[in-house]
Amino acid sequence: MTHKAGFVNILGRPNVGKSTLMNAMLGEKLSIITPKAQTTRHRIIGIANGEDYQIVFSDTPGIIKPKYKLHQKMMDFVKEALNDADIILFLTEVEEKEDEVPEIINEIENLQVPLLVGINKVDLSNQTKVEQLVEYWKNRMPTAEVYPLSALYNFNIDALKKRILELLPEHPPYYPKENLSDRNIRFFVSEIIREKILLHYQKEIPYAVEVIIESYKETENLDRIAATIYVERETQKGIIIGKGGEALKKIGIEARKDIEALVGKQVFLELYVKVKKDWRNNEKILNQWGYKI
Repeated sequence: MTHKAGFVNILGRPNVGKSTLMNAMLGEKLSIITPKAQTTRHRIIGIANGEDYQIVFSDTPGIIKPKYKLHQKMMDFVKEALNDADIILFLTEVEEKEDEVPEIINEIENLQVPLLVGINKVDLSNQTKVEQLVEYWKNRMPTAEVYPLSALYNFNIDALKKRILELLPEHPPYYPKENLSDRNIRFFVSEIIREKILLHYQKEIPYAVEVIIESYKETENLDRIAATIYVERETQKGIIIGKGGEALKKIGIEARKDIEALVGKQVFLELYVKVKKDWRNNEKILNQWGYKI
C-alpha cells in the first residue's frame, strides 16, 4: 500500500477563518479562535492521520502590513509556509473586498504546487453572491480550484479534504502517527490563557499581551502550572488584574477549565502579571519567546 504525506499550508488575511478551518479539518480544537484580528501569532502545525496518509496542516498568522517587529516575525512564519508547501490553501471570505486581497497572491501563483482557494463563511451570504465570488476567484487565480466553504458549519469540508488527499504526493509520514501537532503542551496552555484575554479585554490590551509558562509540574492526578502574563505598560497591568484581582481571577478560572479538558485531569493554575516595556519591538525578547524561524 502506498502512503501519502505532505504540507497543506493555509494562508489569508486576518479573520477569514484559517484557524476554524484547520480545527474543522482535524476534528479537534488546536488553534485558538476569537473574533479579534491577529489571534494567531505563530505557525501552528495540525496533523491529520489515516492508515495510508498524513496531512500536515499549517495555520499561519493573518497577512498584514507590519507595524511592530512582532508583526515582521509573524510574516516570517507566512513566508516559511510558502517555501515548504506541497499544497497551498488560500482562504478568503464572502465579505472580503477586492482591494483587501493581499499582494502575496502574486507569490502564491508563482509557486509550482497545487493551489486551492476556499471562500469561507458562505453561511453569511446567498447563492447568487457565492456564485459570483467563485467566478471572480477562478478568473483572479486561473490555476486554482475554488471551494465555497463554511468552516464553522462544516459545509464542503469533506469535499475539500478529499481533494487534498488526491493531490498529496506519495511520501512516508513526517511525524509519528499518534501526534496531533509538533507543539508541546506548554504552548497550548499559553494559547488557552491568551485566548481568554483576547475574549475579555478590549482595544490595545490583548495585542500588548504575551503569555509565558514559567513552570509545569505534572503528577498523576494534578498538574501545577505557573504562567506570567506580560504587558507593555503599568496601566495595562492594572487593567489585566482588575479591581481586587477579579478580572485576573476570571481569566484564571476560564483558562483552568479548558486546560483541564485538554490534559484530562485537575489543574492548579497560578497567574502573574509583569511589565516588559515595548516587548513587541524587542528582537531579543521576541526570539526568546519563540518568534523565530
